[in-house]
Amino acid sequence: MAGTSTPATQALAKGKIAHRVHSYEHDSANASYGAEAVDALAGQLGLEPAQILKTLVIKTSDGKLAVAVLPVPEKLSLKAAAAALGSSKAVMAEQAEAQRSTGYVLGGISPLGQRKRLPTVIDASAANWGRVLCSAGRRGLEIDLDPADLVRLTGAVLAPITAG
Repeated sequence: MAGTSTPATQALAKGKIAHRVHSYEHDSANASYGAEAVDALAGQLGLEPAQILKTLVIKTSDGKLAVAVLPVPEKLSLKAAAAALGSSKAVMAEQAEAQRSTGYVLGGISPLGQRKRLPTVIDASAANWGRVLCSAGRRGLEIDLDPADLVRLTGAVLAPITAG
């Protein structure tokens, strides 16, 4: 697929991971990146909104950055994410810090192919699906893959990290 090469898709190719890349037209006026992906792709691909994952960068109590990956419709429990990563608490990372560390822009942060590999926790619900989508590293570009491959490639821990 032309124009879909990103560090995330390159990491999948290098790891010989079966995946598909889906693109949609990103509206630059829309800052609800996850919801935009759900609206554009869920119905078209026959997916539940919970199969489309968002990637959030957090900062743990020791001041280190980490990644939390969870279904777009859900809210992150910072306390649960911190605990899963062995920390007492966490806060959302500042936008500039997240972009600098991952090498991606907000709304296009992928859990794969980051500039510096960060500790990662993926919501346990991802394992309930045969396939999930996550950012391919660019707004309007999503990777479709087996959640077990996502866990393996990111070195993530699976844990319930949603609020409520």
